[in-house]
Amino acid sequence: MDHVRLIELAKGARERAYAPYSHFPVGAALLGRSGRVYTGCNVENASYPAGICAERCAVAKAVSEGEREFSAIAVVGDTEGPCAPCGICRQVLAEFGPDIQVIMANLKGNVRVVAAADLLPGAFTGADMSRTSGGGAREE
Repeated sequence: MDHVRLIELAKGARERAYAPYSHFPVGAALLGRSGRVYTGCNVENASYPAGICAERCAVAKAVSEGEREFSAIAVVGDTEGPCAPCGICRQVLAEFGPDIQVIMANLKGNVRVVAAADLLPGAFTGADMSRTSGGGAREE
């Protein structure tokens, strides 16, 4: 699947966003290595921490369907430049692979593509977990 199609799917997901507080709808389209696409949109809540971003929504849908390997994700928002994932979403993408292509786009047609690893250098990963002690603190 090409980037243009993923961006179009993300735009469609953006239309379904629930963003009554920020008025900032975002859509995402996540391409699994299987070839299946999972879309997501941001879903806000009056209790702000209870909301979910579009990217994490798409990842959660994919994982709940059994997909664990991803090749690309498109993220679309009405921003000046290409819409970038927030920090939490960057960490979630890093969990599933530093080589995931992150296609950032806006409604004006601006696009930027980077690897997930480029968005979060030095990400905390499962490898870091193997170096922790029983209490969760890092060993020196």
